[in-house]
Amino acid sequence: MVKRRTVLVAGGAAVAGTALVAGPARADVTVAVDPGADFGRWEGWGTSLAWWATVFGDRDDLADLWFTTRTVTYQGTPLPGLGLTIARYNLGACSFNTVQGQRMVASPNIPRFKQIEGYWQDWSNEDPNSAAWNWSADARQRAALVKATQRGAISELFANSPMWWMCLNHNPSGAADGGNNLQSWNYRQHATHLASVAQRARTSWGVTFRSVDAFNEPSASWWRADGTQEGCHIDPAIQRTILAHLRNELNLRGLTGTLVSASDETNYDVGRATWTSFDPATRALVNQFNVHGYQGSGGRRDLLYNDVHAAGKILWNSETGDNDGTGLSLARNILLDFRWLHPTAWVFWQVMDPNPNWALISYDPNTLQAGAVRTKLFVLAQFTRHIRPGMRILGTGGDIAVAAYDPAARRLVLVAANTGAAQTITFDLSRFATVPSTTVPRWTTVPAGTDRYTQRTDVRPNAKLLPVPFPAGSVQTVQIDGIS
Repeated sequence: MVKRRTVLVAGGAAVAGTALVAGPARADVTVAVDPGADFGRWEGWGTSLAWWATVFGDRDDLADLWFTTRTVTYQGTPLPGLGLTIARYNLGACSFNTVQGQRMVASPNIPRFKQIEGYWQDWSNEDPNSAAWNWSADARQRAALVKATQRGAISELFANSPMWWMCLNHNPSGAADGGNNLQSWNYRQHATHLASVAQRARTSWGVTFRSVDAFNEPSASWWRADGTQEGCHIDPAIQRTILAHLRNELNLRGLTGTLVSASDETNYDVGRATWTSFDPATRALVNQFNVHGYQGSGGRRDLLYNDVHAAGKILWNSETGDNDGTGLSLARNILLDFRWLHPTAWVFWQVMDPNPNWALISYDPNTLQAGAVRTKLFVLAQFTRHIRPGMRILGTGGDIAVAAYDPAARRLVLVAANTGAAQTITFDLSRFATVPSTTVPRWTTVPAGTDRYTQRTDVRPNAKLLPVPFPAGSVQTVQIDGIS
């Protein structure tokens, strides 16, 4: 989630492990949908709550916009609700109290809204019912979590950093040199904090975390004492110890069904390096492998998938963002994930962000006033509103389109991105037994044009071929009902 990284973006086609390379306008193409290539049941789309939810988490209109598919009026404009079904709650590392004469050391560069208040604020007592724990902390992000849950979302608990007092320098932004900053005598305590919050959420908030992840980009070297957010470097060997503590602490609290996730590394290649470093006992503890997508079009998604899939683990892209305000890089990288990584869930980092290129809706970091809607929102809506939990992800043989099928509804959804000149993409549906010949709806987003999420019903399959005109620089969804 750190903004100093460079995300690779470009146009054209890609194979696993290679960057996209811009080229001339492409000729019309055909995408063959293969119902025999089934990459599993889709679990959903999501967003991380901190930091935007620490500012706007108590707003029902925004909860509806992100976590329902209703039409939501925002600043006088109707917007398509994204229908996200996953909320990642960030357990904070900050507090502003004094403990035995010691206080948190804050980076001079971290803004207040990125200082997320944790619950275990005094190391002198592990009892979560004692005064050492402040359960009124982080009210707005908790409100966002509850609102998301009430709208049907599942949730995951994660931590950018252990509590400040668990850190060697008492600074939850990181060590001076970017190295390990978690005190060895607090490995278990970090797990205790996470497990206690998961227990409290179930008993008092009406939230049952599906999974818990103790880390965020732990192998990164940019978590430093002068950083702009919470973060902590934790070597894979230390991660192994913490994961064992986490499983035990969850079990002690009766949370035996709560999944353990790891390790939320920054990109595919680092994630794979961490996974392959784990011994068999540690891998057995991990139910779900989370990875971030900050390699853009680079990295060996396919190798990570092969390793994690072979181990029988759930695989999520648990965080991704980029600095392309159009949303076309977002669409390209989602499609590359579907082609090579095959996650069962995909999580956008910040639906609201002060940087307008990263945001779906921007806001002013000084006044904390919500601002403009970005075209990224309408691009992401193409995926999130139509590829729904329970659908099966099918093969398309390429990385310009994704296919999702609902067997019960006999509904096929096709989402494709055209990053070059205008062209026709023909979907070959010949491997399906029954394809209706009636007109079908499509939705179009053209970031450089006027279409935002515009519905038309003007294309139809003919002899099991469906040609769809794609404007230059566009993303479209087609929905076909009655196909089997």
